[in-house]
Amino acid sequence: MRIAPSAARLVSLSLFLFLLLGQAVAATVAPPAMVSQYGRPSLAPMLKKVMPAVVNISTRSRVNLQRNPLFNDPFFRRFFNVPDTPQQQERQSLGSGVVVDAREGYILTNNHVIANADEITVTLHDKRHFEAKLVGADPEADLALVRIEAEGLTELRMADSSTLEVGDFVVAIGNPFGLQQTVTYGIIGALGRSGLGIEGYENFIQTDASINPGNSGGALVDLRGELVGINTAIVGPAGGNVGIGFAIPSNMARTILTQLIEYGEMRRGQLGVLSQDITPELAEAMGLAQPHGALISQILKDSPAAKAGLKVGDVVVAVNGKPVGSAAQLRNAIGLMRVSSEVELEVLRNGKRLMITARIAEPRIEKVEAERLSPKLAGAVFGPIDANHPLAGSVKGVEVIEVRPGSPAAIAGLRPGDIIVSINRQPVESVNDVRRALRAGGPGILLNIRRGNGALFMVIR
Repeated sequence: MRIAPSAARLVSLSLFLFLLLGQAVAATVAPPAMVSQYGRPSLAPMLKKVMPAVVNISTRSRVNLQRNPLFNDPFFRRFFNVPDTPQQQERQSLGSGVVVDAREGYILTNNHVIANADEITVTLHDKRHFEAKLVGADPEADLALVRIEAEGLTELRMADSSTLEVGDFVVAIGNPFGLQQTVTYGIIGALGRSGLGIEGYENFIQTDASINPGNSGGALVDLRGELVGINTAIVGPAGGNVGIGFAIPSNMARTILTQLIEYGEMRRGQLGVLSQDITPELAEAMGLAQPHGALISQILKDSPAAKAGLKVGDVVVAVNGKPVGSAAQLRNAIGLMRVSSEVELEVLRNGKRLMITARIAEPRIEKVEAERLSPKLAGAVFGPIDANHPLAGSVKGVEVIEVRPGSPAAIAGLRPGDIIVSINRQPVESVNDVRRALRAGGPGILLNIRRGNGALFMVIR
């Protein structure tokens, strides 16, 4: 069938407009086209702007070697001519970091990269070296902030990680295996990964962009060169990469970064509930349409949750307007809130939807494994002074509740019943005080201890 010339021209014009419109629409959704100086499709133009903001971090630390408990006996040491000072071993570690504030010299990295380091050295993209100071750390989220005094730094802009989607292209940048900067490319494979047992607070971005040892603390960026995550961990045999890597989302990192700058630590609040995921069986038994939300299984006495009127059996489905699909999501949402801030909870109770407002409180820590505060204190358990302790009521401090024989704490000389009244010359009355005092100290830990009717100073290195 032939088409009249006028009709043919109309069809051609329509087809041209359709193609033109299609190109315009495609241009709005496609990633920006990048071409190298040689005309090839390439990520090089973006990487040239981003890579100077990713740094190498190396640390040195000295640890006491564990020795036989017999060496704690002074007579035994004199008889065998064993020195009183414990033997030390130097350890080194390598990792990466991201400059997030060029003017102030702030560099974000993983806590495990710099934990217990006596010296932190930052090497920039241009090979300059700087000694860094620890600003603050959050071991539970595995983030730390260090600072250097340097000119001409390049910083990365932090993206809004809540806009990420599975399938987005990402690039991981770091210094794997101590090599110079390496770039790997992939996509986001999953969001909101938790329950992995890697960190206390988990809300990971999962990616197949290769993340290897030494990449920890490096940058995960989008194709615009904006920081979407801090590379943290991998899952694979013998620590090798098999295409499953994890990064801390930039929104989570930004919240923690603010408190590390302000306080030197992450001051997490407490709602005072224990919760669990809702299984299909629980959803059916409770008359819920979907197994979605965090089921409150216990409410602590005198907690913010109790004061706000929350009840066991309530299902929290949103926090401050943002949906909550699991117990881990509820814990993460509350854990990123400041003490004394208000939180609005959307709750399902007996088929009815309620809005409950609570005020976040500081968590109450009764006792803690001292190793969580510092590996140098491993083997000890700290807690409040027991009411039956001979010094109860006459002295303020933290009691050494337990000391495991042969542990670093025992080798250092700590004993059950010791009352620690100050650390690094800062008075301590709670486990939270101990944590703050340890972070403010140097390579050694100076303890002021009340023992029986006497008092002594002790240095642990």
